[in-house]
Amino acid sequence: MKIDWLKPLLGSTGPFATATLDVSRGGESGERELRARWRSVVRDLDKAGAPAAVVADLEDRALRPTHVHGPHGRVIIATAEDGVLVDRILAAPPTASRGHWGAAPELGPAARAADESVNYLLVVADRTGADLYRSTPGTGGIEVERSSVEGDHDAVTKAKVGRYEEKRVEGRAEDSWERNAEAIAARVDRIVAEHGPEVVLLSGDVRACALVRGAATRKTGDLLVDVQGGARDNGVNQASFDAHIAEALAKVRERRRTSVFEELQAAVARDAGGVTSLADAVTVLQRGQVRELVITASALDGDTNSLWVGPDLLHLASSKEEVEALGVAPDDVRELPATVAVMRAALGQDAGVTVVGHDLPGGVGALLRWADEDTPHDASPSMSGDAERLRPAS
Repeated sequence: MKIDWLKPLLGSTGPFATATLDVSRGGESGERELRARWRSVVRDLDKAGAPAAVVADLEDRALRPTHVHGPHGRVIIATAEDGVLVDRILAAPPTASRGHWGAAPELGPAARAADESVNYLLVVADRTGADLYRSTPGTGGIEVERSSVEGDHDAVTKAKVGRYEEKRVEGRAEDSWERNAEAIAARVDRIVAEHGPEVVLLSGDVRACALVRGAATRKTGDLLVDVQGGARDNGVNQASFDAHIAEALAKVRERRRTSVFEELQAAVARDAGGVTSLADAVTVLQRGQVRELVITASALDGDTNSLWVGPDLLHLASSKEEVEALGVAPDDVRELPATVAVMRAALGQDAGVTVVGHDLPGGVGALLRWADEDTPHDASPSMSGDAERLRPAS
């Protein structure tokens, strides 16, 4: 997934305050529990020496409603000079709410937010039309654009009439349903073409959903996923419907991660197009070759490696001397956690980031845009060797 929304961080030298917390508001006590979690974040920030003004900026954002149903989290990054630079929703709440103040932002939660985000279109249809919800991650949370399609309301139900009229009325009703479904499908097709959602969630009246699916283009049809529990009236069990949506989106994320990891495995097996060690990842990042940065979840949770960077996003190396050898003045060289440094370099070449639950040497790998004879080659001599090098985390 793209991480270009982190670019506001690049213009700031810090120090940075990072707040990561569970912002779920479920139940009658939800607001009170959220404020209690926020107080634990404040304690972390105060202990680390974060200025009161920065903490206030974070609090203003952290306590704003996200308009997201169900459990979810939030990561917010700010500086004293620039205020809030990043505000992003996490699909799953963190295991612990915490605050951090230091020379570098905590980008692990931000990477997870990028990896977990799914751009989707939810279509709740009945036989008269549909409500459409296009969801995209925005600067202040999950932005949902709602629109409706209303079809021809003539003869949308089958009335009880005499036996001589029955077939004619039924035919009119079914014709009307089909026309309405065609109108819904046409709107959905346009949204798919214009905005490219990763998945189209379809819910509502069973007959209407089947007609919409039949009227959609093949491109839209390939994205359609049926979700139970939706309806256009007020009789929806919202908690159950939200759970079905969350399950569908979780499957999309897992397919995406699996696809990236399998592509990395194949690239290593071919000895072209991918690297699977921190040292090799640094080399290809220096050369601007990275298309997708692959980071292990364990590296994000406990990064013990560090790298050195200069002012340019491609100034990246394993030692201060190597960065200085690139022509960078000693005072402009900084040491950063490895995951922060590689994500910073990935931003400079418009690369995406994927978080995987597998082992990689150094916790980092990369899929490449291009390769040449100077590109590191770390393929093992056999497929069995590849399987050992890229193995599921135990």
